[in-house]
Amino acid sequence: MFFRNLTLFRFPVTLSKNLKALDDRLAETALKPVGAGEMMSRGFVSPFGSEQTALSHRIGDCVWLTLGGEDKILPAAVVNDVVNKKIAAAEAREGRKLGGRARKRLKEDTVHELLPRAFVRPMRLNAHMDLEYGFVAVDTSSRKAAENFVSELRHALGSFPALPLNAEVSPRAVLTGWIAGEKMPKNLELGEECELKDAADGGAVVRCQRQELTGEEIGKHLEAGKQVTRLALTHDDHLSFVLGEDLIVRKLKFLDGAVESLENTQTEDLNAELDARYALMAGELKRLFVTLEKALKLSKAEA
Repeated sequence: MFFRNLTLFRFPVTLSKNLKALDDRLAETALKPVGAGEMMSRGFVSPFGSEQTALSHRIGDCVWLTLGGEDKILPAAVVNDVVNKKIAAAEAREGRKLGGRARKRLKEDTVHELLPRAFVRPMRLNAHMDLEYGFVAVDTSSRKAAENFVSELRHALGSFPALPLNAEVSPRAVLTGWIAGEKMPKNLELGEECELKDAADGGAVVRCQRQELTGEEIGKHLEAGKQVTRLALTHDDHLSFVLGEDLIVRKLKFLDGAVESLENTQTEDLNAELDARYALMAGELKRLFVTLEKALKLSKAEA
């Protein structure tokens, strides 16, 4: 259940006192099966699976939430094929070409006709809330998907003033400086992957993997004016990840230094194992956020 990506939002830490009735609010917006005439359904589900009832899981000042969804799969090619056959039959019957309005209405009717027979694809999206530092980490690299999660949480709570991370310094300048030799936070180390872009819009893009980032080859790109837009890092030998100038954490991986403690907590209880994993992840994400907050001078959310 370890997250693989982090799209981060900040909210006022004073909001934590308003989350005591969180489960009651989530219950009102729990996932309902998608209706016969609906394309999709969204709602909160248990982080521990469909057999559990609790819609959040809390350890100390950290909360694990899961947004569930059901989407109808209705390929455009299937819809268009049925619509074209109906148009051909109607034009043959009436002896004239159908107008644009009639074609549009026929397509809408066809979609409603096919929806009850469409396959349903389930969706799950996990998020971690840290009430001490006031941040939400959604397990996706898609800004749109993360914003949809926050929107659903805002709907459940009635109000949730969470905003995407904002740095008071240029993330691109900071990442470039680290490769160029500027002092890094003591618990961050360079990895072996980066993306560099020409400062001019539409300029060259260079992507490097399994590369010594402080070597001569990268140095030449910096001398040519390219700037770092994505950079692989490790945190305390516990996490490896790629940080982008958009402040999204991608390719997050929990290293042996972090997970070795789980080897000593063997249990046949699945919930207990998930609980231990979440506790470990919550602690690592808290420490990572503190490091990024200082390094990038992340703005605090206002109440």
